[in-house]
Amino acid sequence: MKKLKKLKKPKVPEVPRVLKAALRRGKSTEEKVTEALANVPRITNETVTEHREEVLSSARKYIYPLQHSKHRIVRISIGLFIGVLIVFFAYCGIALYKLQSNSTFLYGVTKVIPFPVAKTGNRWVSYESYLFELRRNLHYYQTQQATNFADKKNKSQLQGLKQLALQQVVDDAYVKQLAAQSHVSVTDREVDNEVALVRSQNRLGSSDRVFKDVLNEFWGWSVDDFKRELKQQLLAQKVVAKLDTATVARADSALAQLNGGADFATLAAQVSDSPTKANGGQFPAPIGESDRNVAPQITSQLFRLKPGEFSGVINTGFTLEIVKVGSVNGNKVTASDIQFVFKDIKTYSGPLAKKQPVHRYIKV
Repeated sequence: MKKLKKLKKPKVPEVPRVLKAALRRGKSTEEKVTEALANVPRITNETVTEHREEVLSSARKYIYPLQHSKHRIVRISIGLFIGVLIVFFAYCGIALYKLQSNSTFLYGVTKVIPFPVAKTGNRWVSYESYLFELRRNLHYYQTQQATNFADKKNKSQLQGLKQLALQQVVDDAYVKQLAAQSHVSVTDREVDNEVALVRSQNRLGSSDRVFKDVLNEFWGWSVDDFKRELKQQLLAQKVVAKLDTATVARADSALAQLNGGADFATLAAQVSDSPTKANGGQFPAPIGESDRNVAPQITSQLFRLKPGEFSGVINTGFTLEIVKVGSVNGNKVTASDIQFVFKDIKTYSGPLAKKQPVHRYIKV
């Protein structure tokens, strides 16, 4: 029997070094910390600048994209804001100048943005002042006369109110020019004094609450709105008093004659502009302190005089008057007056309007 040949043991291929490293057991925590500390770069005074620049360079790749996105957001935001402004002003322009809306929203807008409604010479007339006049008239007719301006049959009345309001603010603009030229102004104190005078005679309600309610009910006004209108009226009156020197001279002359002993009734019949001149200036009926047929400035003076005494020249805003008390009967007096009527404000604003014609931006 032949001997079997001894089989050779097959060669096992050698494990690569990389695989040996992979199969090697994991490093301990202590070894890892030691290795990490060994790899930390050493920073010295000589290398600190180099390391700082290296760190900043690494950060820039994250900062630059963020900066670019911020700039883009800012550009988009500005673009949207400008777009909204364009749309807003376009809407307001169409609503005010083409549709002539007088809504509360647009009235509020005109209080903030000075849209013009006209121009007198070099003075702009604000759209807000026009709406201020128009809206108070509309409020009165809608609440007190039950007028429905949405009804076509009231279209002509609405048109008339628009024309009236526009003409009023144009006239007011000319008055302001005359006031500036004549160095005339009205202070808030003068307005308050005028209100106090009328209130003292119970002509504006018995209390602040009633006063406010009446203003709101009839005109849709606040107290400040009322004072604003009153201030414009007082300005026109002061302008006339400054420019109408002839009427002032007539009143001063009459007072001088009375102080010189002239008879009141005779002088009234000669120089007075009042309808009472035919009766020697005698008022047709006794006057009470809150008599609405007599100017508050007149009644205020009458109740300070004794029977037989006469006043100085009283400016009511529309007239200059001298009054005399005949007798006192309880809370009423009999009296006479000598009256001098001021010229109309248009006597002075008219020539200015011809010299500086108005340019209107809406057609009513």
